Amino acid sequence: QVQLVESGGGLVQAGGSLRLSCAASTRIFSLTIGTGEWYRQAPGKQRELVATITRAETTTYADAAKGRFTISRDNTKNTLYLQMNNLKPEDTAVYYCKTSASTNYGPFRDYWGQGTQVTVSS
Repeated sequence: QVQLVESGGGLVQAGGSLRLSCAASTRIFSLTIGTGEWYRQAPGKQRELVATITRAETTTYADAAKGRFTISRDNTKNTLYLQMNNLKPEDTAVYYCKTSASTNYGPFRDYWGQGTQVTVSS
């Protein structure tokens, strides 16, 4: 079992910044994290992909995130990050991290974080 624990959400004013973290862990000693992603879901809207990063640190972004958000990772710490700058009210949503992971060199499976609330006031 792999757990993804998110942190860093909160309430900020428009134009402000937040950094979200997503730490993966397991009681099993060996853990390998594959591609990591950040999603968000606002009330009344479908969940959307915000950013993706591979272990080689190849990144992709949704159009709404380009130029403002930066996804990164620390493979040693098995942690994903999402730096969000120049936040807008429309960025308000619950943000979820998702990653593929392999324990004890087994098959890769997908895991989701619990979500962290980001609220941007105008």
